[in-house]
Amino acid sequence: MVEELIRGRNIFNQPAGHLEEGERFIDAVKRETLEETGWIVKPRHLLGLYVYLTDDRSLTFHRACFIADAIEEIPNATLDDAIIRACWMTRDEIAARSDQLRSDLVLRCIDDYLAGIRYPLTVLQDQAVDSFNEK
Repeated sequence: MVEELIRGRNIFNQPAGHLEEGERFIDAVKRETLEETGWIVKPRHLLGLYVYLTDDRSLTFHRACFIADAIEEIPNATLDDAIIRACWMTRDEIAARSDQLRSDLVLRCIDDYLAGIRYPLTVLQDQAVDSFNEK
């Protein structure tokens, strides 16, 4: 988990971010996790694809959630500006902070993981990325 400062409020979320232009999902997972936690990870599975609509219905977020092995922590890594800290928490500790979660999807993803949901990474097709990189 990461604790981050968003609009003046401390909230908790899984490491998250956006794809850079021409970036593969797996490379984004590794990059965003390193930038937000200081950990090198090895993605193993796709947990799921999720859609979140903000309360005022002005924004829709599409989330791809991955399961990864924590390989190595980089000591004294510089984290993204909004990140306060990376932290390890149990499901119960996270649920107890439900008012501080970035969205309901934080706990939903954890529950799906605990339920054993897993999809192979081969479900991802980065053909558009391959075409982009060939140019």
